[in-house]
Amino acid sequence: MQFSDDSQDSYFFSQPHQPFFVLAFISAIVTMLTFLLSYKGIIHMWISPSNFHAYGLTYLLFTPAFFGFLFTTFPRFSSTPSIEKKVYMRVFSFYYMGATLFLLGSVVSPVLSAVGMVLLFIGHSLGFLILKNIYTTTTMEDRHDIFWILLAMGMGVLAHFIFIIGQLFVPSLVGFSTEISTYLYLFLLAFSVAQRMVPFFSHSMVEKHENLLKQIFILLVLHILLEGIYTNSSFIVDFILAYIIGKELLRWKLPFPNPNPLLWILHLSLFWVPVAFLLSGLVNLISLTTSVYFLALDVHVIILGFVLTILIGFGTRVTLGHSGNQMFADKWTKFFFIWTQVVVLLRILTSLLASLGFNFMILFDITATAWIVMFIAWALRFFAVLIVGKKLTE
Repeated sequence: MQFSDDSQDSYFFSQPHQPFFVLAFISAIVTMLTFLLSYKGIIHMWISPSNFHAYGLTYLLFTPAFFGFLFTTFPRFSSTPSIEKKVYMRVFSFYYMGATLFLLGSVVSPVLSAVGMVLLFIGHSLGFLILKNIYTTTTMEDRHDIFWILLAMGMGVLAHFIFIIGQLFVPSLVGFSTEISTYLYLFLLAFSVAQRMVPFFSHSMVEKHENLLKQIFILLVLHILLEGIYTNSSFIVDFILAYIIGKELLRWKLPFPNPNPLLWILHLSLFWVPVAFLLSGLVNLISLTTSVYFLALDVHVIILGFVLTILIGFGTRVTLGHSGNQMFADKWTKFFFIWTQVVVLLRILTSLLASLGFNFMILFDITATAWIVMFIAWALRFFAVLIVGKKLTE
């Protein structure tokens, strides 16, 4: 499962973020389109649409995007040499084959889908081991940030394994896996990176809160345990998370609003975090005491408002910075950033309509279409940069 020597010598494979970003963004488009068609009954899948949606976005979009980013930056965080091409290409090979088989098998054959998940899990595990090896070999004394990044990635591997077991053998485990992947993987990893890099980019000189990530981790574990014991019972924990993180963001004194879109998109993503946990607490409290259904509003605000927004922000920044292009947000980049927030707000509105008992399907279709348009537009603008090193003009 290796690419030819000629292909590996190409510009496209010369830096780890390039193939991983392209694969992740193509997966985002195909996954959402397939989910939309399945949800509307146009195509039949061998996996439930909700499970396909959760697995596809977590392990076909966010995970390869994370690896593309971390394989580029983690060695710098650790003051270690860059990861060799043959090493990260081995992980990419598993992801490329696994994503193809999973997406195809979801429609054609459950066997292909299962093989695809296993290949993706192997790629995920290998990627984690690469980061773990960097962590254990670095001579840096301060390994605080890279510890939490590595721990979050490890939680992702655990959640991935539990999901596969749940999908193939014990369906009740899928929900537990999703809780872990949402909070202890996607959110914790993205926030661990953000709390290190965003204050630095913003020239915020405040002293680091050494216990912040530990406090957040404990509260997230408590959130998952409470939800496992009794659904919607974690509202108090969510309110505490909103307070702690909101207070910390205010302490950072981020210069927002900021004239630089490459900064304000990162700031905006962080501001979604306390909002997301506040909404999560309110949703859980209301759902606990009434029969109102919010169509997973809490999960989508944290994943779209924070994780997706900061993925687009950091992904664009890395794409520009590592291609010789100016670190400058032109009108198209500003459009992508604004459109990301349109997707977030549309998804929130969809949940609110569902909670009020209205027919939300039209808005659901619009939201999914907006997602697909966003990734297609980003691809049209930046894939040539990633694949051949194109220099951008206005």
